[in-house]
Amino acid sequence: MKPLLIIDQLRAGIEGREILKGISLTVNPGEVHAIMGPNGSGKSTLASVLSGRSEYEVISGSVTYNGEDLLEKAPEERAQAGVFQAFQYPVEIPGVSTANFVRTSLNAIRAARGEEPLDPSAFLMRMKERMALVELDPSFLQRSLNEGFSGGEKKRNEIFQMAMLEPTLAILDETDSGLDIDALRIVANGVNALRTPNNAMVVITHYQRLLNYIVPDVVHVLMDGQLVLSGNKDLALELEAKGYDWLRNDGVVA
Repeated sequence: MKPLLIIDQLRAGIEGREILKGISLTVNPGEVHAIMGPNGSGKSTLASVLSGRSEYEVISGSVTYNGEDLLEKAPEERAQAGVFQAFQYPVEIPGVSTANFVRTSLNAIRAARGEEPLDPSAFLMRMKERMALVELDPSFLQRSLNEGFSGGEKKRNEIFQMAMLEPTLAILDETDSGLDIDALRIVANGVNALRTPNNAMVVITHYQRLLNYIVPDVVHVLMDGQLVLSGNKDLALELEAKGYDWLRNDGVVA
């Protein structure tokens, strides 16, 4: 089995400040990797670099996705190749309905792959199926994207978009942020329904509670811009019990 994502000694930053200091990570198809760490450790920077946000500068290292150089691709090319990011703070786009946004995104990806646009009836059927995954009310489709949505509604809407686009690699940046227990369950159920042997997910979170619902194959700890420890799902429980300082106290982190 060929790896889906290979990050090799990635160093990156913003405005002349180095944040990622030599990240190496391999993700195989079918796997869920959780990246945990305290505030300021570089988690969201890693997500931003993978999705191609222009304000972040890659200093050195490489990222290979499906055998190709991901860093050479523009953000829209990454999306067309099957990379999806759910944002920590989803943006509002007044005047653009959720339905139109999703239809445009989906058909742009299909066009890049040489496929015909999805016809209206097939698109509507697909939307109804995928909305059910995250218990999203149909009225949201006609509302401006994320405008006036609660935090939980925004996150559910992002997982709905993910369900519609069917990415090969999903990067979920603190999808649990601001969610109550019911919204967390709904979002996690939607994510789990989208797991297949052919796709992979990188789940970024502060807290173990999300990983009670989305069970990772591998847990990584990111601190001070470096991956300092990796393990199975039990590592997340240990972090929940001990906090991050125990890694420094035990000499794992200098």
